[in-house]
Amino acid sequence: MTVTAERPAVPFFAPDLFEADREALLEALYEVGTDPEQKFILGRRTARFEDALRTRLGSADAVACSSGTSALTLVLSALGVGPGDEVIVPAFGCAPLASTVLSVGAVPVFADIDPATLTLDPARAEELVTDRTRALMPAHMFSFMADMPRLRDLAARTGLRLVEDSALAQGGVLRGTPAGRWGDAGVYSFVQVKVFGMPGEGGMVLTDDAALAGRVRMLRNHGQDGRNRFLHHHVGHNSRFDEVMAAFQLHRLAGLEERVARRTAICDHYSRSFADLAGAGVTAPPAGGDGRFPYVYTLLCEDRDGLRAHLAAAGVDTHVYYPRTLPEQPAFAPYAPAAGAPPRARDAARRNISLPLYPHLADARVEQIVSAVRAFALGRKP
Repeated sequence: MTVTAERPAVPFFAPDLFEADREALLEALYEVGTDPEQKFILGRRTARFEDALRTRLGSADAVACSSGTSALTLVLSALGVGPGDEVIVPAFGCAPLASTVLSVGAVPVFADIDPATLTLDPARAEELVTDRTRALMPAHMFSFMADMPRLRDLAARTGLRLVEDSALAQGGVLRGTPAGRWGDAGVYSFVQVKVFGMPGEGGMVLTDDAALAGRVRMLRNHGQDGRNRFLHHHVGHNSRFDEVMAAFQLHRLAGLEERVARRTAICDHYSRSFADLAGAGVTAPPAGGDGRFPYVYTLLCEDRDGLRAHLAAAGVDTHVYYPRTLPEQPAFAPYAPAAGAPPRARDAARRNISLPLYPHLADARVEQIVSAVRAFALGRKP
């Protein structure tokens, strides 16, 4: 096979991610499209999907919505976060950590990260708490859950709400508690590359707070309560879950553990294979451990661009998720700390590079990736 820039031998985003579920997806589309009920959003399949995750994760309620980003917005709105309020978020991560705060009229306050897990550092967060702070919004990152015990303690001591961005972290468990279950509310994302991804957008809010869940349910559907259509109790959003995707996710739920296990095995093999490369400028996360989840396998490399070019020449596609910190993004620059982006966040943005990781990644391709990374780090040709 000829390797080209357009068609790497090992793509980062696998185009055949749902190939094994093709018939199930077509069946779901036909079933919903021909259902006499003709309900394409927030129907009985969505309710079943909510119940399945609620039961699986032990939460009092689960509310499906249109995306992980929308889930964060709904939670912040339902908590009453708004103008004049501040929300402490990590300085390194996905844009919704800041944009959702701004969308409700509040101000994101950027805290530095832990250098190993790349998640919000509780000590740095505590330094930023003021009388305007309303919430902490940590995010689990790549394959590490944030230090939720310390963050929950900080929230309790300071009277803050804790919003857990667990969009990436399906399969993660820390001290026996699943990702998404540590805060006042947690959120998941189901966009295709996530651990429980699907061929579309979708998200879920998890909470034990019945009043909060009720507000989120209304806000996701233009402020309606679900019983009286065209009676709007709040200014809400269009954040409704698709019935085809609900049916598809219910179909795929049975295989989630197997897919998580395969992704975890690949992650652990990568980590064991790269454990001796730190002295050569390539730092890998350790294998296994509490609070880990197999969303993305991310290295920190002193010569990130060099490694990326080397892997491309070897037919391995890679991805740099966050080449800039959030305060360095033009959209969020007005809210950047006076001293600039925090140093650990800047370092992570400079060095992070992610390798291919999906359940059907063949062992031979995994070894191709391992060999190419080791060859670069040890100064050999591919």
